[in-house]
Amino acid sequence: MPTNSSRPSTPSEPRPSRDREAVQAPDAAPMNPGDEAPSGTPGTGENTCPVCHGSGRLRGAACANCGGSGRIVTGIGGA
Repeated sequence: MPTNSSRPSTPSEPRPSRDREAVQAPDAAPMNPGDEAPSGTPGTGENTCPVCHGSGRLRGAACANCGGSGRIVTGIGGA
């Protein structure tokens, strides 16, 4: 079986983290750590926060993952 010598055999380097403010529209709501994309991005939708299970609270304080809303923005569909 032929090998593909054009690809390195080492694992790919981790992707650099993106600056969330750079990809966010100026009038968009701030993104929370659990959001995969800014609100309103095509191909995304609201989902229940997996950390607080939609309550917005965790151990008596606002959930840090969803910012206390109980919802996060996630990608839908996929291939």
